[in-house]
Amino acid sequence: MAIADDDIERIRSAASIVDVVGAHVQLKRAGRNWVGLCPFHGEKTPSFNVREETGRYKCFGCDAAGDVFNFVQSIEHTDFVGAVEHLASRLGIQLNYTSTGQSKERARRKRLVATMGSAVEWYHDRLLNSPDARAARDYLRARGLAGETARTFRLGWAPDDWDVLSGALDAPRDDLVATGLAFVNRRQRLQDSFRARVIFPIFDENGEAVALGGRVLPGSEDPAKYKNSSETPIYTKSRTLYGLNWAKSEIVRQNRAIVCEGYTDVIGFHSSGLPIAVATCGTAFTEEHVRLLKRYTSRVVLAFDADAAGQGAAERFYEWEQKYDIEVSVARFPGGRDPGDLALDDPEALAASIDSATPFLAFRLDRVLQAQPAETPEQRVRAGERAMAVVNEHPNVNVRKIYAGQVATQLGLAVGDLVRIAERGTRRPQMEAPRPSGVARHRDTAEFAVLSALVQSWDEVAPILVGELFLDEVNRRAFDAIAANPGDLHGALAAADPEAREILERAAIVDLEVDPEVEVRHLAATAVRRALRGPVDPSRLAADTEARRLIEVLHDSDRGRDALDVLLGWLTERDPTGSMDEPTSSATEGVS
Repeated sequence: MAIADDDIERIRSAASIVDVVGAHVQLKRAGRNWVGLCPFHGEKTPSFNVREETGRYKCFGCDAAGDVFNFVQSIEHTDFVGAVEHLASRLGIQLNYTSTGQSKERARRKRLVATMGSAVEWYHDRLLNSPDARAARDYLRARGLAGETARTFRLGWAPDDWDVLSGALDAPRDDLVATGLAFVNRRQRLQDSFRARVIFPIFDENGEAVALGGRVLPGSEDPAKYKNSSETPIYTKSRTLYGLNWAKSEIVRQNRAIVCEGYTDVIGFHSSGLPIAVATCGTAFTEEHVRLLKRYTSRVVLAFDADAAGQGAAERFYEWEQKYDIEVSVARFPGGRDPGDLALDDPEALAASIDSATPFLAFRLDRVLQAQPAETPEQRVRAGERAMAVVNEHPNVNVRKIYAGQVATQLGLAVGDLVRIAERGTRRPQMEAPRPSGVARHRDTAEFAVLSALVQSWDEVAPILVGELFLDEVNRRAFDAIAANPGDLHGALAAADPEAREILERAAIVDLEVDPEVEVRHLAATAVRRALRGPVDPSRLAADTEARRLIEVLHDSDRGRDALDVLLGWLTERDPTGSMDEPTSSATEGVS
């Protein structure tokens, strides 16, 4: 097959390479060029350059280079002819072929896509105008999916008839069957595949109709609530994300994508001012989906039960994070509600849930810790073992060590013991139960280590310590006593109650080889996460989002100290446990 040279040159002249690349890469002007993160390899510093005047791009990180056709070939995984046809469709240019050698496979695909497109428009017109679609219109109106929303997403109605679509479309019998729009029944007659269902058309990322999803109306006797197209020559579920055609430009702009499980969830997000949502089409989230999204973003928020598939799915997520240099986080919705329903009556809570999404490992870990009692020493050990089994799923030892410190602080276990478990990476960690005496309990915690450093090196530790970091009540009272008597151990001992006094006495003589700032950072990360698990306060959304971001850089050698200072201030402004009426004093208050 050959496309006329004149047509190729018309497309080359008409296609703005900045516009084409900009649909996949977030570009910023830099002199005569536009720059952004390369879509062909993972990078954190932009090295991908585009120049409109020459119609060329060049990545100085991986050496990818070419013109607008090369870019489309690489990003869409197609050949030169496919790239030309893609751009021609985008620009509305009719192509002329210089021979009749167009491949049968390509011609058939174009014909099947056209057939599916005709079906989508037929179903859509039926929904808007047919009397038999009244119940469907009422249902969509009740779900907030009527009017402009139905038009935007091309929703349709499949009437309860045997072959009305097959008869209405001017399409060959084989094409109707190949697209999944119809099938041959036992009487060897063509029969429509979708009947008495609201239709959700599925488009590929280029906006071509490739499949259908159908939902029965409430009260239907059909046991199959949802029905989806089977895979066809134009539709592969693992390579298709519902809504990507509408969302991709905004995903590039925000550098963030939301992944849901259902069509109505996607529409709910879009209608609520979050047009960055896509959904899998009746299948699990796959590596092909990740590869597809990586063209547009490096940040993925999962808006479904990401823990349901267990350890196997978790390991794949961690592998994809490393392989494709993406960040996977998980959104929690109030009361476990469905995003589509939440979009109807509380869109602000929906947005807040996305903004407060937690890293995938933190989400998994929190699920485990919330499910385990941790009152007795034995319970704390069992909870620690289960938590470390989750932590050790992660392939990066440094990430494991950081989370190990957080688990130790939260459960009152020895930080060193859990860090060593993280270093070994064992999937079935075993620990000895801590002795129940106050000596063992407090000496082995990060809280006690920090108190010891505070008592012995007040000037060094006081500026980076606040009372809100202490979860243990006795440790907190010991801290309050020394904070009220800055640098004066005798005064603190005199002011402390008996339990707190014992802590301070031991802290004054114990010899612990710890870096107090490292321990404080562990405590701060745990305290902030604990606070963020509370109810969402819309008035604090911006500050909470910033706190969540700073947790991720808390252990960075360059930015960690600044992040710690901001988080300590954030903690003093709010109660992390929700159990105190008034904020308590801090060491920083004591030295001011």
